[in-house]
Amino acid sequence: MQTDYKELIRSAFQARKRAYTPYSRFQVGAALLAKNGTVYQGCNIENASYPATNCAERTAFYKAVSEGVREFQAIAIVGGSVLYPKTAEENQCTDLCSPCGICRQVMREFCPGDFEIVLARSQEDYEVHTLEELLPLSFGPENLKKQGGE
Repeated sequence: MQTDYKELIRSAFQARKRAYTPYSRFQVGAALLAKNGTVYQGCNIENASYPATNCAERTAFYKAVSEGVREFQAIAIVGGSVLYPKTAEENQCTDLCSPCGICRQVMREFCPGDFEIVLARSQEDYEVHTLEELLPLSFGPENLKKQGGE
């Protein structure tokens, strides 16, 4: 599917500004597009107890699911270290920020293999991947359905 992702990427950059990253200074923003057209933003939120940290992608998914939405079209992800001093171009990242394994598995819970994941450096510089490309041979909800009506 050919889509113009500029607004979705812009929304991810807005979310990134709200990231709480006092330890790593690695800020990530995500903008999740539901099939109904609603965009759910998420940012990463760190915690002094590192395992309690939550990624931007999961934040966006959990916000949507907590509001009853479970059908999604795409997600845009932007992220990187905050530079000192901050660069003049705030809405650009030097590298692509790919979702971690846990986030990929959360996406798999709610999305089919052709779900689009947009990794962006800016609104003009991005790549689109499918969930299947980033999580091949995945384990999903259908693997836990009982066989034979048991």
